[in-house]
Amino acid sequence: MGLSSTLGSLLFFLGLCGISTGFVQENCTDYKVQFERVFSVPGDTAMLNSTLVSPDVFNFTDISYNITWYNNKTGQEIFNQTGLILVRGETLWFLNVTLEDQGEYVSLLRTPSKCYTQATKLVVDLPVAGKCERPRKIEQKLTKGVSDTLHCPLSDYISKLKSYNITSTLRWYTGCDLIEDEPGRYTYRDLTKLTISKVESQNNCAYTCTLTFTLGGITGSVSETIDAIVNEEYSLVPQVHKPANEIVKAQMGSNFSKECLVFVPGIGTPMVDVFWLVKDGLLYNTSPSDRIYTPKLRMWSQDVPKRGVWIQQLLVFSELREEDFYINYTCRAYSARGFPEGYFTLLPTDPNIALPIGLVLGGVMVLFVIAVFIYYTFKIDIVLLFRRLFPVLYTNKDMDGKLYDAYVAYPQPCEFGFSNEVEMFALHTLPQVLEKACGYKLFIAGRDSMPGQAIVDSVEENIQASRRLLLLYTASTFTKKRHASSTSSTNNNNISKSSDNCDINGSKMSDSSFDDSDKAFPDTRQQFECMAAMHRALLEGSLKVILVELEEITPAQLALFPESVRHLRKKQGAVCWWKNQTQRQRWRKKEDEEKARKDSQLSPSLSPSSKFWKEMRYYMPVRGKREVYPEKTALLNIKLES
Repeated sequence: MGLSSTLGSLLFFLGLCGISTGFVQENCTDYKVQFERVFSVPGDTAMLNSTLVSPDVFNFTDISYNITWYNNKTGQEIFNQTGLILVRGETLWFLNVTLEDQGEYVSLLRTPSKCYTQATKLVVDLPVAGKCERPRKIEQKLTKGVSDTLHCPLSDYISKLKSYNITSTLRWYTGCDLIEDEPGRYTYRDLTKLTISKVESQNNCAYTCTLTFTLGGITGSVSETIDAIVNEEYSLVPQVHKPANEIVKAQMGSNFSKECLVFVPGIGTPMVDVFWLVKDGLLYNTSPSDRIYTPKLRMWSQDVPKRGVWIQQLLVFSELREEDFYINYTCRAYSARGFPEGYFTLLPTDPNIALPIGLVLGGVMVLFVIAVFIYYTFKIDIVLLFRRLFPVLYTNKDMDGKLYDAYVAYPQPCEFGFSNEVEMFALHTLPQVLEKACGYKLFIAGRDSMPGQAIVDSVEENIQASRRLLLLYTASTFTKKRHASSTSSTNNNNISKSSDNCDINGSKMSDSSFDDSDKAFPDTRQQFECMAAMHRALLEGSLKVILVELEEITPAQLALFPESVRHLRKKQGAVCWWKNQTQRQRWRKKEDEEKARKDSQLSPSLSPSSKFWKEMRYYMPVRGKREVYPEKTALLNIKLES
């Protein structure tokens, strides 16, 4: 058998150790298509705003999230396009709308545990030829003979631009003619309002408000057209007389009704709707067969002492139940001039202990959530503190027959992935903290190996005598192996004899086989260490492997790792040295190594209380004081000796 057969066997075994995860489809909560459409015309700017960032969806003030936009027609993710598209979180901007932009766009919001989707529809209409008005108009009424105000429906755009610290300019037009700010006739107010001093019949026309701004380096504009209808009849702000923000008590099980009484000053029939709201939701039930319903509105006019119309709306309960109490019932009048409201709170006549019980349970739940949050946030610190305060609860590790707390595997000299920095970390940094400061006993390949001892025997013996295995790696530790294997099999046919004595587990390799193969395939020791560790960790479950990541690994580099390493990394994660605040700078050059070593002695990264070393101590064996049974210890020692 040749070297290629040996490598094939090793790679096949590593493939058996890995577990394929596959692709997992996201199961997102779908909020369907927004009821409100976004209308635009070619050349205008359009803003699509997702409403998923809302307390009704999730607690966005405490939970991190990100939003991605997709074209529902193509299924592709939308990115910034200079002069065309700008993506800013929950807002998708079309800077220069075209007819091809019409369609639905989906916002996908992800949190650490959930995801939500919502579609927003953009409708692009062709403008009317020869006119400056928009094809879709919004109707607003003006009262003849008095000062009245038109409201530009672009307040959402203005608010969003203000959140970006972008100033905007709004102008009003009649047809294509600009309306100047002229006291006594037209007055610009609050950027979105146009006040007409004395409404006349000729004001019954179309008004267009145009908002101009600069966004993403592009000057854009958006417009809305208002169809102003001059009405000689008028209605002033409604007045809610009943309920008067009161507390009402009633007997559970009885029928109950409450009157909402609204007066609308004015002339003619007012355009006012009156509704009851329960838990911020409108109550639409009008059938007496429903337990809670609202009968038909009653309206009557009055001339004295003040001219106007009274509107009455009843709220009727055929039977009061427990869930009807301790709730605010709000009566709200909807009109073009405002939304006044009044409410009452319904309470039972008899004492009820449900509320205090609910408060107690709620408090317990809050404390439980806080405790869980604190534990998962400070889990490592809590566990290390518990080990230090109560060592008697843990078995004495010196009684388990093991010689070392951890076996340290890292790329050796002349192996792929080897660097002076990795060797410095393995031979100096690790012992300085874990051995000297924390009292652990490590077996470090290259430091503690016996001269002349067979590599396979040394690895097998010392891994078996260790409670943990620390696998140190960088981006190049595994990514160059495949290239090395193909090169070695082509150029080194004279070492085929070295593979005849090695089975798939690598337990029968001789000294001479490794002496020859080390020259042609320098990373044999490291690959065997990784293979043996993964075999015990994934198949036997007899050894815990701690992955120590010395530099940041990109997804492309990770894809070249052995599948068993990728599986273990996904399952339990890795302890990342590169995340250490004091080690964020790039590896120093060789001429600076001595200075870096001296500086590192005072670096907080070498303190056992730093985040990295706490995480290492968390995964290392526990120093316990509880004695194990002598019979079990003797059996374990016999097993190890055999």
